[in-house]
Amino acid sequence: MKKLINDPSNIVDELIDGFVYTNKDRVKRIGRNTVVARIDAPIKDKVGIVIGGGAGHEPLFLEYIGKGMADAAAHGQIFAAPSASYGLEAIKAADGGKGVILLYNNYAGDVLNFDMAQDMARDEGIKVETVLIYDDISSATIEHKQDRRGTTATPIIIKIAGSASGSGMEFEELKKLLEKASFNSRSLGVSLSACTLPETGLATFSLEDDKMEFGMGLHGEAGIKKVDIMTADKATVTILDMIMADLPFKGGDEIIALVNGYGSTTRMEMFIVMKKIHEYMGEKNINIYASELGEFCTSQEMAGISITLIKLDEEIKKFYDMAADSPGYIKMARK
Repeated sequence: MKKLINDPSNIVDELIDGFVYTNKDRVKRIGRNTVVARIDAPIKDKVGIVIGGGAGHEPLFLEYIGKGMADAAAHGQIFAAPSASYGLEAIKAADGGKGVILLYNNYAGDVLNFDMAQDMARDEGIKVETVLIYDDISSATIEHKQDRRGTTATPIIIKIAGSASGSGMEFEELKKLLEKASFNSRSLGVSLSACTLPETGLATFSLEDDKMEFGMGLHGEAGIKKVDIMTADKATVTILDMIMADLPFKGGDEIIALVNGYGSTTRMEMFIVMKKIHEYMGEKNINIYASELGEFCTSQEMAGISITLIKLDEEIKKFYDMAADSPGYIKMARK
């Protein structure tokens, strides 16, 4: 796979520099760390929101820093967790005196390193707690949902976190809100081709030309079902049936429906999937309050999509409806 890169060992440094140059009036790099923060961070008397994870999934996490979104992000190498020391720098960059909530996807390396960063920050007198995102239903059973990976519910939960913290919500109340939003989120994807590692150009897995795989992870983790290529409608219904059974969603529920492209999926394909989601949810008497479509969490040039459904209540809806302004996610306030 051809890539426009220079020295493979400098990919993330150059990525962050380019991102900061592009958004120099909105974000800043913290020293030479792979840590980026809002230009106005830390914000006094606001609960800080820190996100982070491996590079290679842009716009996640780097591009979700901004007003109504996160305050700082710790970036790791390609598909790798950020170090504990970088996590600590992100916490310090976001700490406005009201504590910091770490909000990130549930992967072992991220949990290990962010837990160490959290402990170091507490040793320095900073109040820090963690809320994990675990929306991928393919990665563990409902009985072991705490072991599930976090995936494409992440940008919406970050948006809710940023709006609530920016509105002055206190630490404990905010933590409960984000735990509820995480619990109410379910995602599942289908992959049509592999991603490659930029350092090597090698694919992370192989998938036959006439096959598609449900539940494959963003780093090439094994899925739950490999099948012959289906139509867009059939694949969409397959995903929705599994998601709806998991929460479960039911008639009368109000939801956000999100279609995410993994990196090489065209918007044409995503719109076809979204059309079927609306038709099928209508048949189930489930109200789609808002639709989100685009590349929110990619895996280099992997082909395929994921679908996320987030069950709403009045509290979640209130903060989702507020404005957000970050390089990777912009939302006008809903009137």
